Amino acid sequence: MNTYLNINNLVKKFGSFTALSDISLQINQGEFICFLGPSGCGKTTLLRAIAGLDLATSGCILQDGKDTTFLPPEKRDFGIVFQSYALFPNLTVAENISVGLHNQGKSVAEAVDIVNHWLGIIGLESSAPKYPNQLSGGQQQRVALARALALSPGLLLLDEPLSALDAQVRTHLREEIRSLQRKLGITTIMVTHDQEEALAMADRIVVMNHGVIEQVGTPQEIYDKPASRFVAEFVGNMNFIASSVISDDQIRIAETLLPKPKRELTRGDMFDLAVRPEDIEFSNDSQAIPVQIKSMEFQGTYVRTECQLVGNMNGSMIKVDVPIRDVRKLELANGEFRRISYSDDFSHTFPRKNNKKSTQAVGI
Repeated sequence: MNTYLNINNLVKKFGSFTALSDISLQINQGEFICFLGPSGCGKTTLLRAIAGLDLATSGCILQDGKDTTFLPPEKRDFGIVFQSYALFPNLTVAENISVGLHNQGKSVAEAVDIVNHWLGIIGLESSAPKYPNQLSGGQQQRVALARALALSPGLLLLDEPLSALDAQVRTHLREEIRSLQRKLGITTIMVTHDQEEALAMADRIVVMNHGVIEQVGTPQEIYDKPASRFVAEFVGNMNFIASSVISDDQIRIAETLLPKPKRELTRGDMFDLAVRPEDIEFSNDSQAIPVQIKSMEFQGTYVRTECQLVGNMNGSMIKVDVPIRDVRKLELANGEFRRISYSDDFSHTFPRKNNKKSTQAVGI
């Protein structure tokens, strides 16, 4: 794939505060990229630097081989859709979409053709004469998207475009946006704090925290192989089970001794074993970890059980997601004692949180 956007050593400071610290990232032609992270992590600042709305303090941004680092927004080739839609309330839907076309020098006839084309794509042909306040939130967002794409930009920027919508509309519209992006093949960057949104839509996810990139990877890579404790905690649900290495070939979890993972762990290490709830199962193996079921929560396709380690009743709960077909067979009940097991293939280790060692993940 050809690299379309190249960001090198980008820094953005607001006074003494560093919002972006030495960001480097390559985005390929036609990719759908999600900047994912909590509020204040720098994801929107990075998007605004790419758009020229907040100029970088230092570093370099190359778009399609052109240095755009310090260009004003109007000199850059992008379309942008904001969370607030930013439609002109005094203009009709058709007029909102055509605003930028007139600035590009399109004739009235050309603009009408383009507007009608995009109204057809977003399914709002009959809404051309309506005003924004006559549309639903989802319809307004479609108009904002059509307005951005009508200019045929090389890059589409989406700043939390779905967060103001209710859950059902948000799910439907994200499918529409992803389908349209694939059809057009336009390079797209979306900012979101919604991990489900990022996992469903992105070709690659850029996980950010405190102005730095924690990990870049496909949704499955981010989910299955978190590169840091932050990624493991932020993306999906993760159990962190207090463990220790007691010998060259054994670890201890509460009162249970288990084989030591074949990784960089040495005798005396205190660590947290990280396992996702769906990767733990109830077992009849007498060598498995004994727990007591403390609560059960029905989630439709699965039941989330919260279990307490026997021998460590003050420890944190371990979540186990049990597929509904297995729940019927297991006949689980609150308060009963069971055993759980996990696969080393889908587990990770992190230094205990109060340790001062590196928090890089070690897959086990």
